[in-house]
Amino acid sequence: MTKRRIWRLLALLFAFSLIAAACGGDDDADEGDDEVATEATAAPSAEMMEEEEVGGAAADDLEAAVAGEELEEDEAEEEMMVEIGDCDVMIPAFDPASVDRTSIETLFASAAERRAEIVNALSAAHVDNGGNCGVGEDGILRGPAGFTIDMNECPADWSNTTGITGSEVRIGHTTAQSGTLAAYGAIASGWENYLDWVNENDPIMVNDAPRDLTLLVRDDAYVAASTIEFVNELIQDGNVFSILTLGSPNTLAVYGTLNDECIPQPFVMTGHPAWGDPDHYPWTTGLQLSYSTEAILWGSWIKENLADQLPVKVAGLVMDNDFGLAYELGFHEWADRNPDVVSEFVPVRHDPAAPTLTNEMTNVKAEDPHVFISMTAGAPCVQGITEAAANGLIDDINDKGGALFMPSVCKAVRNYMEPGGEASDNWMIVGGGIKDTTDSQYTSEPFIAWLNETLEAGGLDPKNSLNGTGYMYGYPYVEALRVAADLPGGLNRTNFILAVRSISIYHPLALDGITAEMYGSADSYFIEGSDFSQFDYATQTWQIVGEIVDVNGRSANCEWVPGEGC
Repeated sequence: MTKRRIWRLLALLFAFSLIAAACGGDDDADEGDDEVATEATAAPSAEMMEEEEVGGAAADDLEAAVAGEELEEDEAEEEMMVEIGDCDVMIPAFDPASVDRTSIETLFASAAERRAEIVNALSAAHVDNGGNCGVGEDGILRGPAGFTIDMNECPADWSNTTGITGSEVRIGHTTAQSGTLAAYGAIASGWENYLDWVNENDPIMVNDAPRDLTLLVRDDAYVAASTIEFVNELIQDGNVFSILTLGSPNTLAVYGTLNDECIPQPFVMTGHPAWGDPDHYPWTTGLQLSYSTEAILWGSWIKENLADQLPVKVAGLVMDNDFGLAYELGFHEWADRNPDVVSEFVPVRHDPAAPTLTNEMTNVKAEDPHVFISMTAGAPCVQGITEAAANGLIDDINDKGGALFMPSVCKAVRNYMEPGGEASDNWMIVGGGIKDTTDSQYTSEPFIAWLNETLEAGGLDPKNSLNGTGYMYGYPYVEALRVAADLPGGLNRTNFILAVRSISIYHPLALDGITAEMYGSADSYFIEGSDFSQFDYATQTWQIVGEIVDVNGRSANCEWVPGEGC
C-alpha cells in the first residue's frame, strides 16, 4: 500500500468518524469514534508501509509503469483530493488535459481558473474563516495531509512579511555563474526574465497594490562554502522573502539553516531526494524528478529493453559530491535488489572541478560495460560524450547492443548534446518529463513560442535551453505566490508555504501525462514522472521512446542520511 493510499484510507475512516459523531450513538460508540479520529490525524506507522520502497520511490510501481502495466487507482481520486487531519482542506481534482492551450491568453486564463479553485478551497478551510489551515492560536501552521510547522520554534525576530516592501518582493538566489557548472547560471537569467514580464504585465498584488518581484542573484560557483556565505548575507542583510538554491551539495549545506530560520526555500534547482522530507525540512521543496527515482527508471529500462542480454555490467561516471552520490546510491540499491538484471555496477568518480575526464573515462572503458550511465552535470556531461567517442567506448557498447545514458540534468540540447557532435547521437535519457524549449517538436506551442519571444525581447538567447529552464522554475513559483496573495491575510511566508504544499497545476513545460502537484506530507514531490527519450543528432531533438511514466503521489518521503541515502 503506498503512502498516499494510506492517507486516503485514513481520510475515509476520519470522515466516517465525523459522520457517526454527527448522527449520535452510545458512549461506547463515541469512544471508538475518538480512537479512529486520533488514528486519522497521525502519520502512518512503519508497519503500514507494506510496499518495499527504494531511494524515496515506490520501486514496484515504477517498474510496473515502465512495463506498461496498469496501476491501481482509487475511485475517490476522480472526485477530490484527501481530506485529512487538522487542516481539513479538499483541493479539487485537476485534469491538465482540460487546459485550453490554443493561445497564450487562453492558457493563462485557464491557469487563473485553476488558481481560483485552490484559493477557494484553502480560504474556506483557513483559520481566518474558522477553519484549521494556516497558523492557529497555538502557533502551529497546519496544511493538508498532516503537514505542520511549529512556528513557536522560529527565531524571536522572525517576521511573516520579511522581504515584502512597499514596492517589491525580494527573492534571494544562489547559483553557479562561474566554474565548471557556469552554464547553469543561464537558468537565473531566464527566471529573472520571466519575473520582469510578470512585473510589467501581470504583477503580484499585495494589499491591492502591485509589487515587483526582485531577484537578488549571488554566484557561488557551485562551491558549498560560498553558498553558506551568501545565504547568511541574504538572511542578515538582504531582507529576502525566500531563498532559492541551485545544486545538491549547495542546498544540503544551507537547508538546515533556512528551515531553522523559517525561510521558504521552494522549488530548489536540484533533484536530490532529500527535498522530500516535509517533517524535518518543511520549508524546503524540490521541483524536478528525484535522482533516486531517475536511478530506478534507468534500471527498469535496462530490465525491459535488454532482456536478451541480462544480466549486464553497468559503469557510471559519478560526480564525487552529494549530487553524484544520490545517483550512485539510488542505482546501487536498485542493482543490489535486481542481480538478475545487473551483474555488476562500477562507479567511477570524478572531481567536480577536474578540467578533463580522460583518465576517468579510460577507467570506464577498461571495465568493458554493456551500459554506461553519466551521473554527472554541467561541462562533464559533454566531456563524457567526447571522451567516450575518442576512446571507443561508444563503439564497444553499440557493438554489444547496449545503451549509453545522459542524466536528466543534461537534457539541454544546445548546452550539452549539440556540443558533443555526432557522438551524441542515440544516447538515451530519463528526461524528467520536461520539454526542452529549443526542441523543434515543441517550439510552436503557444507557451514556448511566447517564452522564446519574451527571452529575445529581454536580450537573452532563446536557443540557450537553460534560459528556457528558468521559466520551468519561475512558473510554479509565481503561481504559488499568486495563490498565497489571494488567501486570507494576503501574501506572507506562511501562506506561501501553504500554497506551495497545496499546489496542483498544469505546468506548460511538462510533457503531456506528467502531473505537477504536491499535497502536504502525503505527496512532497512536485514531479514524479518521466519520459524515456533518445537523442537524434540530425534533427537535434529528443525523441520519446515508449510511454510516459507517471507515478504521482507514490513516492515515499525521504529522511536523507549522508552517505547512506533515504
